[in-house]
Amino acid sequence: MSSWLRALVIVLLAASCGGGGSGESPKNLDDACSILRQRPGYIRAFRATERKWGVPVAVQMATIYQESKFKSDARTPFRYAMGVIPYGRQSSAFGYSQALDGTWDEYVEDTGGWRSRRDDIRHATDFMGWYMSQTRDSLGISLRDARNQYLAYHEGRTGYARGSYNAKSWLLRVADEVGQRAVIYEVQLANCPAAR
Repeated sequence: MSSWLRALVIVLLAASCGGGGSGESPKNLDDACSILRQRPGYIRAFRATERKWGVPVAVQMATIYQESKFKSDARTPFRYAMGVIPYGRQSSAFGYSQALDGTWDEYVEDTGGWRSRRDDIRHATDFMGWYMSQTRDSLGISLRDARNQYLAYHEGRTGYARGSYNAKSWLLRVADEVGQRAVIYEVQLANCPAAR
């Protein structure tokens, strides 16, 4: 085999392992309609979750924006020893919904979704619907209340019930932004052909 052909085979193998950028975020994340035009499969996932669990599309989108910026393979940053030696990630959160390993395992067991994957938008939104509907049932938080649903999503229902978020001014600011983004997305979706 010539060295040129060998090099070509190596490049093709390396490219096939790279994932082809499938984890990339859509462009213009401030425009819900733009997101749906770029990723037509998203609206089917969002609508299926809305029908099944009752979580509005705008609330799902605002939460995913905050958690992963619509990046399918999003992970938390590495932790470093002595500032330079990586020794693991900050948490096991992964995918669109940034579900933790343990919570994802609960979801899989509860829903029977043994083939579910956190980097699949359909499964990630279904997970969010499952989690948020349980939050509504246990804490009485409306599924339309993106701000408080996000606080319970971030802190866990027990943490939310204890009010742990009150000691985190940064988290309260982020939750306010999630609530505002959900309102903006809802207005945008009302006039978006891609959302129908």
